[in-house]
Amino acid sequence: MKNFVSAGRTVDLTAPTGGVVSGLGYKIGGLIVIAGNTVAEGSPFPACLEGLFDVLAEGSGSGQAWAEGDAVYWDNTNHQFTKTAASNTLAGFACGAKLTADVL
Repeated sequence: MKNFVSAGRTVDLTAPTGGVVSGLGYKIGGLIVIAGNTVAEGSPFPACLEGLFDVLAEGSGSGQAWAEGDAVYWDNTNHQFTKTAASNTLAGFACGAKLTADVL
């Protein structure tokens, strides 16, 4: 196919204000991504668009429990993943349970 560019699992994007830290989630426009490298603001970085990741989640240590298959959203105000849909962007689905741990 002449117009194929890549599988699209990871794309190079430009780090937003404050830069990015490898392994953390970010909202870049309408995309929810996991940073592949730590880079300064304005620098290119590999942004993971799909895959399974252990991520910082709302309620770490207490509060919000997740079950397999629950919709997971990105809370761009608190820079964390959550089950709360209101004012947040759908990021994907939980592939494991989260009770009170720091990661899913």
